[in-house]
Amino acid sequence: MAFSIRLTENEKELANSYAKLHSLSLGEAFKKALFEKIEDEYDITIAEDAYQNYVASGKESRPIEDLWKECGL
Repeated sequence: MAFSIRLTENEKELANSYAKLHSLSLGEAFKKALFEKIEDEYDITIAEDAYQNYVASGKESRPIEDLWKECGL
């Protein structure tokens, strides 16, 4: 899949600088940034869910070994 994106000259210069700094093509840099953003938002959602479960449990924590047993580890 291919797509185009319009950038100002400043945005283009910044994007090219970032790509060069990380030895990436411009396309690879945008792809990397997109998927890192998706992963960050996923991590935040998981953390928020974990915190809500913690609050709902009366703010009780459990030993990590219990979690491992639940996961079959």
